[in-house]
Amino acid sequence: MRWSRECLPEGGWGAQRILITGASGGIGQALVQEFAVAGARILISGRRTEPLEALVECYPGQVTALAADLTRADERARLAAASREAGSNMLINAAGVNRMGLFETCSAEDIQHLLTLNLTATLQLTRDLLPQLLAARHGWVINLGSTFGTLGYPGQACYCASKFALRGFTQALRRELANTRVRVLLVSPRATRTRMNAPDVEALNRELGNTMDTPAQVASAVRRAIERGREETQLGAPERLYTRLNAMMPSLVDRALARQWPVIRRFIDKPENAS
Repeated sequence: MRWSRECLPEGGWGAQRILITGASGGIGQALVQEFAVAGARILISGRRTEPLEALVECYPGQVTALAADLTRADERARLAAASREAGSNMLINAAGVNRMGLFETCSAEDIQHLLTLNLTATLQLTRDLLPQLLAARHGWVINLGSTFGTLGYPGQACYCASKFALRGFTQALRRELANTRVRVLLVSPRATRTRMNAPDVEALNRELGNTMDTPAQVASAVRRAIERGREETQLGAPERLYTRLNAMMPSLVDRALARQWPVIRRFIDKPENAS
């Protein structure tokens, strides 16, 4: 299903009250700037206070901040309470973490932390805010996915697991809420230049010739997806083609990735990438 522009936003962006998680990261900061410039009022959250405070100073009276670790139930509860007080009608789940490496080298702690932040905390916070979003005149849940939510990629097994699951959750929730006033969208960036990336991740992308977007490009794509009511958005034409091939003819993708594997393995096997 596709919605007309009229479903967003009644009263324009200035009438929107948005909660953005992961706002201390590169994509999160770009999202804050994108929607603040558009005129929305924004409650932002992240684990690092300095970037949050800088955004509040840039947009006084328009952006408020609450530092929170979303893996902790008590801090999620504080954020949900602040969101209710702010009257948020839109939730943008942008918090996340990544780790490049062989699955066999992942510790139990690595796996638990990545899945808890990327998936469990997102589901829990969305559930906590759902009554508020359902009560709004127009409610929105926007989840930040990844190309690796449709394409299993070597060296990214844990991250792929979290993003595949997030995509399934988004699709299921959208269908549950189809007859409500809450819209549920998934925007899936491709490789993006953020501080979350280890230097070797960017070096690997350069060697493989993968295009890397800026956080601002991702934020602009998120805004367009909301304005156009796009249920799912995949950034990058080559990535869209690759994920379609992966769905229809996965053996072709198997062979293509097998040719890339020696290069990927060379970067993964560096001592600093072992844990």
